[in-house]
Amino acid sequence: MSITLEERHGAHNYHPLPVVLSHGEGAWVTDVDGRRYLDLLAGYSALNFGHRHPRLVEAAKRQLDRLTLTSRAFHSDQLGEFCAELAALSEKDAVLPMNTGAEAVETGVKLARRWGYRVKGVAADRARIIVFANNFHGRTTTIVGFSTDPVARDGYGPFTPGFDVVGYGDLDALRAALTPETVAVLLEPVQGEAGVIVPPGGWLRGVRELCDEHGILMVADEIQSGLARTGRTFACDHEDVVPDVYLLGKALGGGILPLSAVVADRAVMDVFTPGSHGSTFGGNPLAAAVGREVVAMLATGDWQERATALGAHLDAALHALESPHVKEIRTRGPWAGVTLTADAPDARLVCERLAADGVLCKEAHGDTLRLAPPLVATPEELSVAVEALGRALG
Repeated sequence: MSITLEERHGAHNYHPLPVVLSHGEGAWVTDVDGRRYLDLLAGYSALNFGHRHPRLVEAAKRQLDRLTLTSRAFHSDQLGEFCAELAALSEKDAVLPMNTGAEAVETGVKLARRWGYRVKGVAADRARIIVFANNFHGRTTTIVGFSTDPVARDGYGPFTPGFDVVGYGDLDALRAALTPETVAVLLEPVQGEAGVIVPPGGWLRGVRELCDEHGILMVADEIQSGLARTGRTFACDHEDVVPDVYLLGKALGGGILPLSAVVADRAVMDVFTPGSHGSTFGGNPLAAAVGREVVAMLATGDWQERATALGAHLDAALHALESPHVKEIRTRGPWAGVTLTADAPDARLVCERLAADGVLCKEAHGDTLRLAPPLVATPEELSVAVEALGRALG
């Protein structure tokens, strides 16, 4: 009935698996018929800490009994602390909280452009931002305008100008695209929606060096890759690279509510002035309270260590499959893209077979499976899931 009602009255902008979920706890979800599934998607990394983590639920409940929204017309007793604690985790000075990941990216674009005009001295309306092929930064009109995915882009023009697309992982192409009007490079340290694409070793360091050399901002979209997903606080940490701007979201809200943030140093962030940007719900007390608990959990380093161990186990289990239908396996921590051969079952069909076997994940671009288990999953649970994948591949 729920599926029928959704098909009848909901917009058809998603193609979900035919599973109707009603409960979740840890790494497991339960459907309306009482059947349990191991969740290997984790809300595209929004559920890094699993479903209804007790610390996060308790933080939300405490705040629900106190104050949920002020708008930014007033201060709250949660916002300052949240900004300070997230800034410390990120080793930056300033935080601008928003709601969704796409809002964080849009805010990052505005920040880079205004910095380009006010600090770098680019002529008005001439700022350019370099992005990368097969990127995914959200679904707003500006963002899909620099997407190379026809499904995301077609039918939504005309698009916002000012973006140059180059090949992901190609330093020479990036260098060639730089101009005096370039104000920023916007990148995903790991391309999630593209199928968990890990760039060549040294590429992030090379981007950092080019940005320093040309006096432009390095903006890292860590919305999916950040907050322990790859075994480090940020995926950029794998190359000891610190971008000028972090874009954060998904797991920052603990899988409970939308919360995103732009994090930078004062020299960059202070190009925003009162009235030049804002959000009614951005940094609301409820979100800030949950976000503070997320930051406190990450500050111990325990989740990063756990993710590293889980990632090693997942990588070994996937490579032990030895299926003739697997073309390539890419992992960064407990985050994997499994690309199938041309003669393999369609990735959507594999996901449907997995669901029938009690494991949930999602396909990307028809030939790739994305695996992103919650960090509360156990090695034994991941082994069970990979065994199910072997059966689903046939």
